Amino acid sequence: MTHTYLGATIHYEIKYKNRTSIGIMIDGYGNIEVQAPKGTPDEKVIKVLEANWDLIRRKVKEKKEILNGPKEKVYKNDENFLFLGNTYPIKIFQDINISNDHIVFEEDKLNIYVKQLDEDKIRQTLKRFYYQKCKALVEKSISSYQKNFKTKPRSIRISDSKNTWGTCDSEHRLTFNWRLAMAPPEVINYVVVHEMCHMVHLNHDRSFWRLVGKIMPDYKEKENWLALSNWEMTV
Repeated sequence: MTHTYLGATIHYEIKYKNRTSIGIMIDGYGNIEVQAPKGTPDEKVIKVLEANWDLIRRKVKEKKEILNGPKEKVYKNDENFLFLGNTYPIKIFQDINISNDHIVFEEDKLNIYVKQLDEDKIRQTLKRFYYQKCKALVEKSISSYQKNFKTKPRSIRISDSKNTWGTCDSEHRLTFNWRLAMAPPEVINYVVVHEMCHMVHLNHDRSFWRLVGKIMPDYKEKENWLALSNWEMTV
């Protein structure tokens, strides 16, 4: 079935089941399934769809983007990059008199100042910005959560790992992925808590997860954010 609203059309399948309310399910391919109690009038289904229109369209778009994989970034004005969980356009300024290429974060954009208008230079400047921000954010978070632990990290390092958000070894040396600077602060806090809990329990056993849950009861929401968003955390 199809429905057009606010200038956009969606395709959906409706299934009538033994339930008391209307539910909207979106699978990994962006297909929409509406589950409704038996005997529900079409008008009521349409009303629920329209009430959730923006959310449905956004979720369908997200699912299809994940399926297609991240699009290749371009390093030009108005290209969007994640920072602290939000998307910001970049603005590029050439200034041959600056001592170092750098980024100034404003309320609604990332201003990139470079000596040369070179894509690789711009990319490296972005990556360096995320490295620096990640280190500051992680150190602040560790300081905030240290009261929950008797042991302190032996060292803190920022890495370019392709497989992990963070690690803790048997010597309590903590390592964090620079891409975490793209995540919301509460998600960064979760990864910090996760790795600090490994200073107490090195494995992912029940005791480990109990400690994580005690410090951060809603940690699963943060895990879900990373699972759904990691594909676009890139430069």
